[in-house]
Amino acid sequence: MHAVINSKSIAVLPFINIGSDENEYFSDGISEEIINALTKIEGLKVTARTSSFFYKNKSLDARHIGNELGVETLLEGSVRIINERVRITAQLIRTDNGFHMWSENFDRKLSDIFELQDEISLLIADKIRENFGHFELQEHLVIPTTKNIEAYQKLLKGRELRMRWNGADVASAIAFFDESIELDPQYPDAYFEKGWCIGMLASWGYMDKTEGLVQADRNIDIGLQLNPDSSIGHYAKGTISFWGYWNYKDAFKHLERSLEINPNAAEIRDALADCYAGLGNIDKALENNAIALRINPLSANLHFTHANLIYFKKQFKDAIIHLNKALNIDPTFPLAHEMMVAALIFDNQPEALKNHIEKNSEWLSRPKCCMAIYDLMYKVSRFKISDIELSHEQNKKSLPLRAWDLYLEVYRNNHSKALNILTERINARSGQLFSFQNDLFLQPLHNYEDYQSLVAIVFQSSVIPKLKQKTISTDKETPFTEDELSKAITSLEKAMILGKEYCKPELSLKQLAFKINIHPNKLSWLLNNHFGKNFNDFINQYRIKEFQQLAILPENKHITLLGLAYDSGFNSKTVFNTFFKKETGKTPKKWVKANS
Repeated sequence: MHAVINSKSIAVLPFINIGSDENEYFSDGISEEIINALTKIEGLKVTARTSSFFYKNKSLDARHIGNELGVETLLEGSVRIINERVRITAQLIRTDNGFHMWSENFDRKLSDIFELQDEISLLIADKIRENFGHFELQEHLVIPTTKNIEAYQKLLKGRELRMRWNGADVASAIAFFDESIELDPQYPDAYFEKGWCIGMLASWGYMDKTEGLVQADRNIDIGLQLNPDSSIGHYAKGTISFWGYWNYKDAFKHLERSLEINPNAAEIRDALADCYAGLGNIDKALENNAIALRINPLSANLHFTHANLIYFKKQFKDAIIHLNKALNIDPTFPLAHEMMVAALIFDNQPEALKNHIEKNSEWLSRPKCCMAIYDLMYKVSRFKISDIELSHEQNKKSLPLRAWDLYLEVYRNNHSKALNILTERINARSGQLFSFQNDLFLQPLHNYEDYQSLVAIVFQSSVIPKLKQKTISTDKETPFTEDELSKAITSLEKAMILGKEYCKPELSLKQLAFKINIHPNKLSWLLNNHFGKNFNDFINQYRIKEFQQLAILPENKHITLLGLAYDSGFNSKTVFNTFFKKETGKTPKKWVKANS
């Protein structure tokens, strides 16, 4: 699988824990916090955690990872906690040639971890902008919502459990969030995490739904009172509004606010895709899913969502392709296995259906029921499932991920019973049926008055939003007046030609901006949109000219070409040789020989 590479893009690989095993959660947490910080930058593509963490404990070439994720740069590093200090190494690597663009070691007090996360994130963003092009950069990317390091560590431990995405671990995570809240009752993120976990457990049927949703709302609302501009908080509120209450108006309000705060979050796009699907707008759902997949290309869940959406459009063969992608990433993904069965039934592939069920029965909730539905749908006796087998399977206590028992009654022509089951589950807002309008198995019920009444009740105007088109600004809009632009160009040219700022090997965009007294964001815009070059290419063109002037002077014949390159401001042999050949079409040696 090869993704399209975006030049202004990065994947943050999980930092290696080189301390004790008990600190693994902390190194993962550092990686995730840097990912979250970088996603705040509009115009920078940041691979989501799921895809970045796919490479944890895997030794792969940077080029391979870059091709799979569609990114130009990788950040990798290590974390070590020693007593009350933390040591972090970080390096930024180009994926086209494996070149190390930047590396640094940090040794700080553990209590300074938030400032350190901000510093690393800003340094990385600066390096990407200098090499690949303009985007606006905030003064700070990490704004801590607690000063209590112990509360933060408890939150990371809880989040590590929550990210395992199973009921038992999500339930266990809540205790850590409670400890975090006890240590700092003003820590909004701990309330968001706790509320989201409770809300999901309630929606999944692991606890009483009514009480669970009340608790979830209470915690998320406390968090939003403490931090009303939290992307995580609005995301949590939006997902609970949707999954718990099927309240589309509140769901869209909070998810769109979350997206305004963090425009690069794949999970928000995924939630919006579910909301649009629930409303029956499959094309808009697919738009959001496509954006999410660009950010998170190795997410089994997103490939499953894509398959589900095109299944609704009756593109069964394409749905099967995407389900196979999901299952290649996560062979134990129950939803994808259940969806595969549905797609194979509608695509009339009985042999493939039989093989899939036999090979993956442990991940399927009602395999006998699925086979019986196939026979009933096509009026054949391919599987010959007995009523006793069905009865035994239907007696399982757990509610299946898909409403197979309901579908069975539909195709037995027990439509009155099917409508009763459907009504009961819709009244309970069962996650099985959040997109019941699109559910192909329910099409035989569509002409019944009871079904149409259900649709009218669920989609009443009080819970349906009026969706508005968003206008997208472009970075071509100038941040200068005409007079300011002229002065900035004059100051820049003076600094380069008279001041020879390019001869400073460690010159950065921020340092040059300070020298000519404009904001770094404005200088970045000026270089990219007026001069048509990123910072490095702009500076290196002056260094090349300086080298060419020095190299043809007779008095410099005793100095090596690399020495002259260093005198011109280059600090890397690889960068010098690569850029020189790109600019002149010759190696430095051949150019000097031709011009001496």
